[in-house]
Amino acid sequence: MLGVIFLLLRVLLALVLYLFLAWALRLIWLDLRQQARVAVAPQIPMLSLKPASEESLKTFHSNSAEMTVGRDPACDCCLTDKTISGQHARLSYRMAQWWVEDLQSTNGTYLNGQTVTGPLVLASEDLLRFGQISFTVTIDDVMIVDQDQNDATR
Repeated sequence: MLGVIFLLLRVLLALVLYLFLAWALRLIWLDLRQQARVAVAPQIPMLSLKPASEESLKTFHSNSAEMTVGRDPACDCCLTDKTISGQHARLSYRMAQWWVEDLQSTNGTYLNGQTVTGPLVLASEDLLRFGQISFTVTIDDVMIVDQDQNDATR
């Protein structure tokens, strides 16, 4: 009888050890999967809009895939000039490039003096004008964005 009890205790101990190993391997697998997801996350270059002439304006930076420009306080690049519409323009990162498009603004959006009528590709050192406010575009090194946490790191 004592031998049967020891056999059952050994089997139970072996079962507990195998369950612990399965749990530890599952945690390791989930962690590796999350790290792989972060490693293949889209890489978005930092976009900066530096005022071309007006010293009173600040430089705007974007580390997300979309940036809106306008007078509306909800815009990422909020400008108080009267020549700027509430939702003036959208800067977005897609197809591995930064794009600008006018959102049917009253005073227009201009890229290097050309009226923006549809989406146009931005390049570093381009001159971008919203109404009467001009900015120089700078596209910096790559930012890695963790989509799970919406956290950007260099």
